[in-house]
Amino acid sequence: MVLAAGLGTRLRPLTDSRPKALVEVSGRTLLEITLARLHESGVNEVIVNVHHFADMVIDYLKSKNNFGMRIEISREDVLLDTGGGLKKAAWFFLEDPKRLDEPFLLHNVDVISSIDLQRMVAFHREKLALATLAVQKRQTSRYLLFDEQDQLCGRQSKPEMKIELVRPADKPQAQAFSGIHVLSPRLLPQINEEGVFSIINSYLNLASEGGKILAFHADQYSWRDLGRPEHLKLAELDLKTI
Repeated sequence: MVLAAGLGTRLRPLTDSRPKALVEVSGRTLLEITLARLHESGVNEVIVNVHHFADMVIDYLKSKNNFGMRIEISREDVLLDTGGGLKKAAWFFLEDPKRLDEPFLLHNVDVISSIDLQRMVAFHREKLALATLAVQKRQTSRYLLFDEQDQLCGRQSKPEMKIELVRPADKPQAQAFSGIHVLSPRLLPQINEEGVFSIINSYLNLASEGGKILAFHADQYSWRDLGRPEHLKLAELDLKTI
């Protein structure tokens, strides 16, 4: 699933007339770049959530013949955030009973990275995780906390940097989340939140109940948030090396 419904407020004025998914880097839209990365990793079926300038995204995908992939659209009349958006699109991952044990990727449209998605999926399978989150040691305004077994145990946010633990941990390690997840479909029925909510809240709630929400350490890979116009220039250089 590609999360592409956001308003892209940090990318204004570029997003005053188009969705952030159609903002370009080196002549390619963020949506195309993300879909290409997924396709290269073996993904052939995708659902994309849309809200801001939704019809532009739909028309764009039609004009590109869905880049040769099966692409479904999850239209959000009200912006549902990451958790609400995933919950609305859950049917896509539950429609085939034979694939309920087949993990899937959840990828923000406004990040670009060289993270090895196949390796991440293999790690997720090996550990029998409910969710696996690609994380790095870098500066951010919001951290996720993991215990010594790399299981999610809490979060920490600036400016007060107050620690919120949802399960016991002697030395919780703060990690920055990359906006790239691998999930097992069996997690979806366990999401109890309704309406507009962050998937991070669901992860924390599941972790508090013993659910295996794991860190995939991605420090060896490049990663960039494309949420601001000044980051787009730097991303042009990234694309040459990924």
